[in-house]
This record gives sequence, C-alpha cells and structure tokens, in this order.
Amino acid sequence: MIRVIVADDHAIVREGICHVLRAAGDVEVVGEASDGREAVRVARAMHPDVAVLDVAMPELDGIEATRRIVRDSPATRCVLLSMHTSPYYTRAAIEAGASGFVVKGAPGQELIAAVRAAHSGHRHLSQELLDTLLKDVAAGTTAPQTATPFDGLSQREREVIRRVADGETSAAIAKQLNLSVKTIETYRSRAMAKLGAVGMSELVKLAIKHKIISQG
Repeated sequence: MIRVIVADDHAIVREGICHVLRAAGDVEVVGEASDGREAVRVARAMHPDVAVLDVAMPELDGIEATRRIVRDSPATRCVLLSMHTSPYYTRAAIEAGASGFVVKGAPGQELIAAVRAAHSGHRHLSQELLDTLLKDVAAGTTAPQTATPFDGLSQREREVIRRVADGETSAAIAKQLNLSVKTIETYRSRAMAKLGAVGMSELVKLAIKHKIISQG
C-alpha cells in the first residue's frame, strides 16, 4: 500500500481528494492537514510515502511545505494540486523538489497516476501544465527569475491588484479605470485567488518581492 497524507485548507475538497485516493485500492490515507505548517508536522510524524498538497494554503503554501518536507523527510515524495497553470508555479514546484503537479480540474485517475509515479520515483505533470511550460520554453522565457506568480493574471487583473497593493480603495480604482466598484471587487478577488494570497499583508509582500510595487 502507498501511505499518503493529504493537505488542503478546504475540508470538503480534502474529503474529496481522500475519497478518490482510497478508491484506488493501493493507497492508504494515513493523515490529513488543513494548512502547510500542519502538513509539514504530519509528514514528520507519519513518514508517508507521498504527500498530496494544495498549492494555495494558509500559514505555509504548498510549495514551501514541499521544500520543508523534502528537506526533513527525504523519503516522502510530494505531489502538488493547484488551479494555477502559470509556468511560475510549475517551475517553483520542481525547484522545491515536487515529484508531481496536477491541476485541480483533472480527473481523479490523474491524481492517482501522479501518486503512483511519485511513489515509484518518477515525475508526473498534468498535460495542461506541460503544454504551458513548453510554450513558455519555446517563447524563450525559460529563466526562472523572469517568471512571477503575477504572470498568471490578465492585464486588467494585474492593474487592479497593483493598485490594491499600493493602498488604493476599490472606489478610487473604479473611478480611475471607469469601472463599477463591483467589477473592481471581482477582479480583486479573482486575482488574489490566482495568487494564493489570503490577505492584504501577503499580497503586499508578494507585490514588493516581485517588484509590482516599490517598498516605501
């Protein structure tokens, strides 16, 4: 049996992932976590064969959790789940030591395949992620430092999130861009979900780190 832990901050999603894995027949879910820090602790305690981690989690995101699990529990392989298809996340996951990366829209059988591949010492990427990454390579943007999580945003989402991170209110942004406040709020919430930012402080840190806004 492949011993697996599952980490996702949404209980109903986590339960669904566990159900899919248990139905495989050769997978045993031995632990669960609701955030990245807890996932690292559970991995240390349970020594699973594979850790299935959501990328966007509070406390510690799935990529950083992967980095720590690989460092502290080298026998544990990590498979990441995300709605993001930006090459930034794929590269970051690989650099962190992930053995698999599956988009959340993929069928359950693909997650099972990724877990089995990781357990066997192989890598598995969703075809959608691989296609996006190959297009990025073909375009010549292969250097990791040229990619940021903001690459996955549309031009309008990027503009709104830059202004939000810079301290502008939704009302002020709406006036500047000649849009309704409701539309701005939609862009804002959608962009923050794509970035995996769970609050303003995290958004501002991301924006400063990737030079979307200046510090001070």
